[in-house]
Amino acid sequence: MSKIIHRTFKSVPRVAAAASGVHIVDQAGKRYLDASGGAAVSCLGHGHPDVLAALHAQIDKLAYAHTSFFTSEVVEELADHLTAHAPQGMDQVYFVSGGSEAVEAALKLARQYFVESGQPQRTRFVARRQSYHGNTLGALAVGGNEWRRRQFAPLLIDVSHVSPVYEYRDRQPGETLDAYTGRLLAELEAEFQRLGPETVIAFVAETVVGATAGAVPPTPGYFKGVREICNRYGILLIADEVMSGMGRTGTLHAIEQDHVVPDLMTIAKGLGGGYQPIGAVLASSRITDPIRKGSGLFQHGHTYIGHPTAAAAALAVQKVIKRDGLLANVQARGEQLKAQLAEQFAQHPHVGDIRGRGLFVGVELVRDRESKTPFDPADKLNQKIKQLAMENGLLVYPMGGTIDGQLGDHVLLAPPFIVSEQDVADIVERLALSIDQAISAVAR
Repeated sequence: MSKIIHRTFKSVPRVAAAASGVHIVDQAGKRYLDASGGAAVSCLGHGHPDVLAALHAQIDKLAYAHTSFFTSEVVEELADHLTAHAPQGMDQVYFVSGGSEAVEAALKLARQYFVESGQPQRTRFVARRQSYHGNTLGALAVGGNEWRRRQFAPLLIDVSHVSPVYEYRDRQPGETLDAYTGRLLAELEAEFQRLGPETVIAFVAETVVGATAGAVPPTPGYFKGVREICNRYGILLIADEVMSGMGRTGTLHAIEQDHVVPDLMTIAKGLGGGYQPIGAVLASSRITDPIRKGSGLFQHGHTYIGHPTAAAAALAVQKVIKRDGLLANVQARGEQLKAQLAEQFAQHPHVGDIRGRGLFVGVELVRDRESKTPFDPADKLNQKIKQLAMENGLLVYPMGGTIDGQLGDHVLLAPPFIVSEQDVADIVERLALSIDQAISAVAR
C-alpha cells in the first residue's frame, strides 16, 4: 500500500522509472509517447542535457537562499531574460513555485496596486465560466471550473463570471464571427456596469483556455476589445498563460498573436519545463511603481520564491528554446498535428471540433456530430480514453465537463516542442485507435 495521498484513492498510478526525449518509461519497461507533456509542462521533453548540466552546476554553486536575505545571480539573469522577451512594457517579474501561486500573487499585486493608488474600494474580480486558474482558494475563486469549485464554494471569494469564448457551441446560427465577439464584449461591459466599474480590480482570463475546455482560442479581436473596455474603466487585465504561454502556441506569449499587452501575466508550466517547480508573474512598472513609492513592500511571499535551482533550470530551458529555434518547430508541428487530426477525423461521427494554437490542440467528442449532443457523463468517456491511450503507449490529457462542468468530453494534446514529424503521426494514429476503442466500450 502506498502511503501517498494520490489524486485518486481508487488506484495507485504506475511507477515512472525513466524518461528521455518525448518518452516516459514505467517500472515494467513500457514506453509511453508523452503527447500532453504531463499537463502541458514538458516543453523540452525529458532529460535534456543542457538543462541537466545547468541544474548540476547551480546545485554545486548555490542550491537555495531565502529571498528575505538574498537574491542570486541566476534569478536576476532569468528576470533579465524574461523581461527582454516579454510584451512591451512588462519589465517586472515576481517568481513563485507554480501556476496557482502565480495567479494568487497576481490577484494580490493587483489589489495592492489599487490600495496604494488611493482606490481601496476596488475589491471585485471578473473572470469567465469554463476557465481554470489554479487550485489554491483565490485562484479557484476566479476560475470557472465547476467540478473543481463545487465542494469548496463556501470558502471562495465572490467573483463574477461571464461567458467564455466558445465559438463551437455558443456562436448562434447565422451570427457572424464579429457579431459573436461583440456580444461577448457587450456582456463583459454590462457586468462591469452592474458591479460598478469603480469597484472592479481586474478581469482575469486564459489567453487560450486550457484543461477545462480543451485549447479554446479567442476569436479575432476579442482581447483587443477586452483591453479597450478595461482601459475605459481603469480595470486591470490579467492574462493567465500558465498553460498556454512560453512558446506553447507558437509565440513565446500566446497573447502576442492578439496584439494586446496585459497589465499582469502569469506563466509557469513551460517556463521550467518540469525540471524544477517554478512560475512567475510578469508586470509593468505602472503596476509596481505605486507600491515601490508607497509602502515599498509587496505584502506577499512564500518560502521557495526566487529559488536559485529552479531559476537555473528555467533559464536553461528558455535559452534552449531560443537557441534551437523551437518556436518554428511548434508552429510547423502544430500545423501538421491539426491537419492530420482533421484528416483522420474528417468523417468521424463522434469528433465534433478540433481547435487550438501551435502545439496546444483540443479534440471535442460528441455522441452526435450533427446536433453536437455530448456523451452521457456516466459513460466516463474521457477516463476511458486516458486508460486505453496508456495501454496503447500514449499519454494524453482528457477531461470531462467541457460544456458546463458536467456535460462534454475533450482530449487535450500538448506534446513537447521537440516532437518530430513521425512523433506527430504516431500521436494521431494512437489517439484515433484509443478514441475508437473507448467509444466502442461505451456503446456496449
